[in-house]
Amino acid sequence: MRNPLRSEAEAYRLLWIVIAGAAVIAFGALGWWLMRAPVPGAHEPPPVVTSGTPPGTHRVLVVAPPGTETVSVPDGAEVLVVVPALASKREALTGAVDDRRHDAEATAAALESRLPGARAEVGADDPALAVEDALRVFGADEVLVAGDDGMLEAIRERVALPVSRA
Repeated sequence: MRNPLRSEAEAYRLLWIVIAGAAVIAFGALGWWLMRAPVPGAHEPPPVVTSGTPPGTHRVLVVAPPGTETVSVPDGAEVLVVVPALASKREALTGAVDDRRHDAEATAAALESRLPGARAEVGADDPALAVEDALRVFGADEVLVAGDDGMLEAIRERVALPVSRA
C-alpha cells in the first residue's frame, strides 16, 4: 500500500485540498441558510405612519433661529416654537454656549409673547436634533423653518414630516 504523504509537498497539497473542500462546504451551507432563513420584516408591509394629533387639530412645529422677530403660522393651529441655541464649532467644543443659550431664551420668550397660544422652548445647538427632540414630545403635523436654506435642508433630511419655510 502506498503512503499518500511521502513528502512534505504531498502533505501540503492534501492540506490545501482539505481546506478548499471545507471552504466550499462552509460557503454552500451559509448560502443555503441565507436563502432559507427569512429576513425579519421582509414580508411585512411597511408600517403606516399616522399623526398622533387628535382629529380636528393641526399641530405645527416652528424652528426659529435666535434673533427671529416674527413668524407666520396657520390660524387655529397648536404651535410649538423651538429656538435652537446655535453655537459656533469653537463654542460647542469648549462648552461656552451660555451666551447663545441666553440669546435663544430671549428669542423664545419674545416669540411666545407675539404668538397667542404658542409655546416656545430652547432646543439643542443642532437644529435638526432640536426638531427631533421636540417631535418626541409634540406630535406635529408639519414643520415650519424660519432659518436659512442650510437649516431647512438639514431638517428635511432627518424628519419624515412636511418641512417648509415659515
